[in-house]
Amino acid sequence: MKYLLLIHGASDACTLQEWADYDKSLRDAGIHVDGNPLGEPSLSTTVHITDGGEKVVTDGPYAEAREVLGGYYIIDVPDLDAATDWAARCPGARYGGSMVVRPIIEYT
Repeated sequence: MKYLLLIHGASDACTLQEWADYDKSLRDAGIHVDGNPLGEPSLSTTVHITDGGEKVVTDGPYAEAREVLGGYYIIDVPDLDAATDWAARCPGARYGGSMVVRPIIEYT
């Protein structure tokens, strides 16, 4: 089953080597599907629709948050236990960060 691992928090406290090692471990295990860091929150754009149906586009994140979404991985593992084990190994889970693990629903 595929899971999305969302990286929240102080990921810039991690070294590039930590990220490279984690990425390699996912690939070596044959479970890496996709993954990328995200640009700075200041580069984001938020879109929502008003009750009247009007599209509203604003610069930056919609709400200030202490933990910023920094990136993601998609992994393909047998179950949630395996997904949480891999999330716990991610550098993003350290230094005050956290990982959100969500199953990906595939409609086929």
